[in-house]
Amino acid sequence: METRQVRFVTLLLLMVVVSSYWFYRIQSNGSWYRFKIPDRSLLPGDSPVCDSFFQGKRVFLWKGAPSAAPLPPGGDYCGELRALLHYTRSPLLAEETSFPLAFVVTVHKEFETFESLFKAIYRPHNLYCIHVDGKSPAHFHSKLQLLQSCFGNVFLASRMEPIIYGGMSRLEADISCLTDLVKLRTSWKYVLNLCGQDYPLKTNLEIIRHLKIFKGKNITPGILPPAHARDRTRFAYKQVLSASRSHVARTKTQKSPPPHNLTIYFGSAYYALTIEFVEFILKDQRALDLLNWSKDTYSPDEHYWVTLNRIPGVPGSMPSAAWEGNLRAIKWSDQKDHDGCHGHYVRNVCIYGLEDLKWLSEKDCLFANKFELHAYPPTLECLEYRILKRARNQSIIASQTGL
Repeated sequence: METRQVRFVTLLLLMVVVSSYWFYRIQSNGSWYRFKIPDRSLLPGDSPVCDSFFQGKRVFLWKGAPSAAPLPPGGDYCGELRALLHYTRSPLLAEETSFPLAFVVTVHKEFETFESLFKAIYRPHNLYCIHVDGKSPAHFHSKLQLLQSCFGNVFLASRMEPIIYGGMSRLEADISCLTDLVKLRTSWKYVLNLCGQDYPLKTNLEIIRHLKIFKGKNITPGILPPAHARDRTRFAYKQVLSASRSHVARTKTQKSPPPHNLTIYFGSAYYALTIEFVEFILKDQRALDLLNWSKDTYSPDEHYWVTLNRIPGVPGSMPSAAWEGNLRAIKWSDQKDHDGCHGHYVRNVCIYGLEDLKWLSEKDCLFANKFELHAYPPTLECLEYRILKRARNQSIIASQTGL
């Protein structure tokens, strides 16, 4: 009898210790938060939970599961997804429909994270080209094929590249989608490129108003190459594709000078381009020769767009531009202009956690990178709440002012 009592007391003490440990971890580490926003219909009331996070306050939350449109078998996936699209919860404004956009989205994993992004950016008058990594598993491709089948203005790239980090394939993926978008000959004003782990910090209307400030100029943030980036185009690199670890390797071969005596710049892989500029890069010999020259450079998408956009006389070019544009909010591990990453780093880029929400809410950028829905569900769900709330308020103001 005494032995049973001892075992019971021991087990009880063990449970208390374990429970206390996890309670501490949940409170002290944002990676243990899991929750669902109580009311996601159109957020008729404020969400004090999310508002607290945006103010930098900590809130205890019990675990839950991230939401997503359920996939078949059974049920109507397209209907479920359409019901969750942001624009269906807030009327489209004339200013939005008169300024259509195109999007190039490259994805390779995290379907539910991409689905969250898609729900936020989809509008029936825009165009969406999705490039799926050729190395991604068949079930991931199937999910993207199902999603695009739900909409007439969403399509998969006609050519899928196996993406290698830092390699030419990342640039070729964008070129593939841009080629498809130009062939459609629609009236989009700008094309923006995204990855499947981005999320907007501004509403669609705010994105449009930001782009209008540039009056038909392309946005390609970048400068002359700093010392650490010069070897990217000084030496030849080769892509190594393997089942275990695909990568880019530097060789000892020095590259020839850039074609047409072009000055190489270094900048962001993200852009906002006019249709006239896209036609230029697909047809002009300088652009075609630079594309060919860039095939054995490191991370060519970080010099290609900005280099071409610095050429005087090119459609929408900005020869004297620098880092302006506010396209993306990113926390790099080697930069000290932020309060650290409260999620975790992958390839020196922060995967945002809960305590990053305050920093994100203070950034004046169009999008932020990167997110993982299943790692930190509240981060994306609170940003969704914030975007929906702002879009609703903008619609109310527009209806009151007659805009």
